[in-house]
Amino acid sequence: MPSLNYHHLRHFWTIAREGGLTRAAERLNVAQSALSTQLRALEAELGQPLFERRGRRLELTEAGRIALDHAETIFRTGGELVATLTGSGPGQRRIFRVGAVATLSRNFVLERLRPFLAREDVELVLRSGTLRELLAQLDALALDAVLSNNPVAHDPETERVSTLLADQNVSLVGRPGAGPLRFPRDLDGVELLLPGRESSLRQAFDVRLDQAGVRPRILAEVDDMALLRLLARESGTLTLVPPIVVRDELRSGVLEERAAVPGLREGFYAITRPRRFPNPLVAELLREPGERTPPRR
Repeated sequence: MPSLNYHHLRHFWTIAREGGLTRAAERLNVAQSALSTQLRALEAELGQPLFERRGRRLELTEAGRIALDHAETIFRTGGELVATLTGSGPGQRRIFRVGAVATLSRNFVLERLRPFLAREDVELVLRSGTLRELLAQLDALALDAVLSNNPVAHDPETERVSTLLADQNVSLVGRPGAGPLRFPRDLDGVELLLPGRESSLRQAFDVRLDQAGVRPRILAEVDDMALLRLLARESGTLTLVPPIVVRDELRSGVLEERAAVPGLREGFYAITRPRRFPNPLVAELLREPGERTPPRR
């Protein structure tokens, strides 16, 4: 692996942030000539000029901008390392990395994470993807928690834990004015928008229809809840969703609940793994919103 002098990288980072050699030298309390020498040494290591002179100013080259992005990541990660192993000191921001599966309601994700968005001592990093992708990142310690509408089976190797955060009834929603439906008898031959077949919600719904001998027309199967919400709103076709997915449309009257599906509930889970140095924000995520730490300003 090629070596990199991180001392030189820190000095380059300071020059870029301070906008020139003079102010960087004052900030670092070193001679400007020494700083210039270290910068040239880093450029020789990387094989690229990092600055170009424009009059009396130094401006980053394309290579310099790339180097600065990496330097920011390196030093931020170093700060996280110290904060994790020694405990965060006053004024330090703790990074909270959360994954959310694409099939999960965006309204639910927003409600659960809103308290962290309001906190100046928290930097929230939110990733989206399939459950398999996000679990791989959780196992690699690249995520602190994964939000999902499906729990994971207990596995002694991974030690993953699924915590139920909330659950709610599931309904068929559609345009207002058509009146209530009798479930399931009124669905025979009716066009529906449904979650994809991999969804536990869809599988349970299909079982109920099969037991009743009802055969609706499946207009579309949609894995992404945000897209399912959009199609429900724009098409007016009956759609199977937890009400939180279309909460705003129900409140405004764009959609209405046409029929509740008895016994069918959607669960919302946080999937975590035990760690020797856990992120304390995970414990706050698992608490009820009213029990969380108030924002620090």
